[in-house]
Amino acid sequence: MSEGSAGDPGRGSSRQRATHPENMSLGSSCFSPSVNFLQELPSYRSVARRRTNIVSRDKQSGTLLKPTDSYSSQLDGGITENLDSQSIRKYALNISEKRRLRDIQETQMKYLSEWDQWKRYSSKSWKRFLEKAREMTTHLELWRKDIRSIEGKFGTGIQSYFSFLRFLVVLNLVIFLIIFMLVLLPILLTKYKITNSTFVFVPFKDMDIECTVYPISSPGLIYFYSFIIDLLSGTGFLEKTSLFYGHYTIDGVKFQNFTYDLPLAYLISTIAYLALSLLWIVKRSVEGFKINLIRSEEHFQSYCNKIFAGWDFCITNRSMAELKHSSLRYELRADLEEERIRQKIAERTSEETIRIYSLRLFLNCIVLAVLAACFYAIYLATTFSQEHMKKEINKMVFGENLLILYLPSIVITLANFITPIIFAKIIHYEDYSPGFEIRLTILRCVFMRLATICVLVFTLGSKITSCGDNTCELCGYNQKLYPCWETQVGQEMYKLMIFDFIIILAVTLFVDFPRKLLVTYCASSKLIQCWGQQEFAIPDNVLGIVYGQTICWIGAFFSPLLPAIATLKFIITFYVKELSLLYTCRPSPKQFRASNSNFFFLLVLLIGLCLAIIPLTISMSRIPSSKACGPFTNFNTTWEVIPQTVSTFPSSLQTLIHGVTSEAFAVPFFMIICLVMFYFIALAGAHKRVVVQLREQLSLESRDKRYLIQKLTEAQRDVRSQPA
Repeated sequence: MSEGSAGDPGRGSSRQRATHPENMSLGSSCFSPSVNFLQELPSYRSVARRRTNIVSRDKQSGTLLKPTDSYSSQLDGGITENLDSQSIRKYALNISEKRRLRDIQETQMKYLSEWDQWKRYSSKSWKRFLEKAREMTTHLELWRKDIRSIEGKFGTGIQSYFSFLRFLVVLNLVIFLIIFMLVLLPILLTKYKITNSTFVFVPFKDMDIECTVYPISSPGLIYFYSFIIDLLSGTGFLEKTSLFYGHYTIDGVKFQNFTYDLPLAYLISTIAYLALSLLWIVKRSVEGFKINLIRSEEHFQSYCNKIFAGWDFCITNRSMAELKHSSLRYELRADLEEERIRQKIAERTSEETIRIYSLRLFLNCIVLAVLAACFYAIYLATTFSQEHMKKEINKMVFGENLLILYLPSIVITLANFITPIIFAKIIHYEDYSPGFEIRLTILRCVFMRLATICVLVFTLGSKITSCGDNTCELCGYNQKLYPCWETQVGQEMYKLMIFDFIIILAVTLFVDFPRKLLVTYCASSKLIQCWGQQEFAIPDNVLGIVYGQTICWIGAFFSPLLPAIATLKFIITFYVKELSLLYTCRPSPKQFRASNSNFFFLLVLLIGLCLAIIPLTISMSRIPSSKACGPFTNFNTTWEVIPQTVSTFPSSLQTLIHGVTSEAFAVPFFMIICLVMFYFIALAGAHKRVVVQLREQLSLESRDKRYLIQKLTEAQRDVRSQPA
């Protein structure tokens, strides 16, 4: 800049002539010699390149525009290209510009053929119909008013939790409809003589008679509390209903023209609801991942975004506004603390690094020991419950009977309650950043909650396949203790679901509500004020409903009506949590942004689905099917129904299926998938480099603006300094 002021005198005089008051028009040609340096700026080159691309696209697409000034033509060309695909209302333009674009669109229509005009009119009419239909469906959305009210009072973070709960309600309802249509509906149509069809019962052939014995407790209520015990545990009168696997001892339903294969439909329904859940969750997760990818930012940009764009304009409640202020302060303090920890890590000596990593190793060993102790306690509780649950009810009192039946559920609930407190205490000594502390604690709690279910299922599996001193060669499983092991696994999942629902209601009614009363009416007590009001912690509540959903995924195969129970449970949970939020709890000061929350919720749910698929796959492919109940009594395993069904296909189709499932097809297919994956990874890397270049270009443009402002300021100063 000093070169521009202290150059040769000819340049200085030309600049003085150019900055004379009567020649200050920006459109004047006297500026052209002195502003040639603009063409060297990166921002100017970027605009010129963009305009060239727009013009070339216009020529290729044959866009018809009226001859106007060049900038207006290029701007209109960039927008009119998308007029066919988007409505003019979606553009951020004023009314006059939108009217001008509509005139341009009508002018273009005159030069089109009748067929093209009809296609464009029909496309616009179809899009208008879809927009109206979409607006109508939003009014039919479940809990739309309640969730918007929560969003207005408590912000988008808590609203995302209730939206996630609504998603699980819809998901479980769809899962129930899949099972109902494929399994329950043909049976009900035949049972109540709605259609001219008959049952085809399972023929017990080549099977030892001892394996087909399925003793069920005698009907009738011996004691007054037996009905309650059966209702809570799934035994007694519920064991013989369509709630559990053992009720479906049917080989098919014979209609007039075909026979409905119930074992195949039963297995397909399980595969269908797992695949649907996976695709649905992945689809929603990808949308959240895109938002998180866009939000990936540098630390300086993070500070700017929190200060200038961190406010949640959905908040209308004064207390929530104050809470949002404190939340932003907390986030800024957390960012500054992370920056301080990064500097501390950079300044660490080798001795300090060895010490902190040794401490973390020791603390992680403690975490693993806590997890191992919880898993072992669940194993002991499950073993004790399974060994003593076959006692006669008259030998036990009411409380003892319920305690034995619900012992695994009680131990799992206690483990899920105690371990997060231990993990929160341990994490403070590991010297992590605040953000990483939260993520690591949540990850440990997720693993703890979901792994307990897997431990319970694998413990049951080990008991089912072990016969003590005797071998299980006769039936392939412990038929004496588990004559219909699928039903008993379904009963365990049913008990977990019911007990989890009871805990949600009990904590809200007998802990949160009295705590609110004590804090409100006993404000003088320092102990109660230190205890404080219960926080509505979003991560803990999300882990709770993901835990319930994982139980539903595992148990739906063994208890086909469990998704319907889960749907009712989540509906009641929605209203209970809403009342708890409004009247008994206060929002947590550590708030979640809605986009981050949605992605985190779905990621945890995806982990739960993956953990649910593992025991289901093992039970269907490895453990022998029960010979006394269920539709798979004539198969060694559940999966054997697939090869037997394929064997009934024509030979050409069998050859095709065997070829697709062979190694000769799998290896090339895997290589092609890897190549496609590498291509998309390379494409993502290229896009990332483009984003970096665009950010650098924005930085250069900001420097160009500062440079131009400084030049204009100098020019104005020179004009003022000249004598009149």
